[in-house]
Amino acid sequence: MESKDKTTFTFKTTINCGGCVAKVTPVLNASKGIESWTVDTENKDKVLSVTSNGITEKEIIDTVQKAGFKIERIN
Repeated sequence: MESKDKTTFTFKTTINCGGCVAKVTPVLNASKGIESWTVDTENKDKVLSVTSNGITEKEIIDTVQKAGFKIERIN
């Protein structure tokens, strides 16, 4: 059984097209502690939703920034 509670973080990003999603996909998929993630490129804020299975908000931000995108937490 899963002992940790899963948390979903949402972020405003500059991941705005299929090419951007393709660029960030291997980076996010390789990150330990991410259960799942999606990017809504139709939303004006290009919302990235990450379901955490151990990764922290700061680690997600650092990962996306290293891939070359701007990211900020949405409350």
